Amino acid sequence: MNRKDIKSVQNIAELAWHATYDGIIPRDIQDDFLKSAYSESMMKKRMKKSMFFVSEAEGEVVGFAQFTSPEKGKTGLTAIYLYPEYQGKGIGTALLEEGIRGLGRVNEIYLNVERDNHPARRFYEAKGFEVVTEFTEDFGGHVLNTVQMVLKI
Repeated sequence: MNRKDIKSVQNIAELAWHATYDGIIPRDIQDDFLKSAYSESMMKKRMKKSMFFVSEAEGEVVGFAQFTSPEKGKTGLTAIYLYPEYQGKGIGTALLEEGIRGLGRVNEIYLNVERDNHPARRFYEAKGFEVVTEFTEDFGGHVLNTVQMVLKI
């Protein structure tokens, strides 16, 4: 990913979040999160401190994945989102695989997923991720039921 991709990533995040979390997380809380986490300044910080990959189709960015910097053989997959119409076409798998290749010597990839985000959980389980733990957390005043998963490589 480079700076010219920021607007596309912001747009993908917004559309994917609403498609994914409507009915799970109230829309106003989603919007507050997106405004903060995907602001121009936050995106620049995230690009410096993590590994960001984008996927293009017909010259347009249609998806992205973000991994934390590897530490002691472990990393986190903090985001993987696609435009809803591009889901189920192998793009998420390609982003995950590119991340694994790009990270080098990583033994474990951790992620957190909302318990009721069933499509994402099925995707991760199909890729070999296993549940580590479940917990609740305060997400902008909304109780989020989170599942932590790990992929051992």
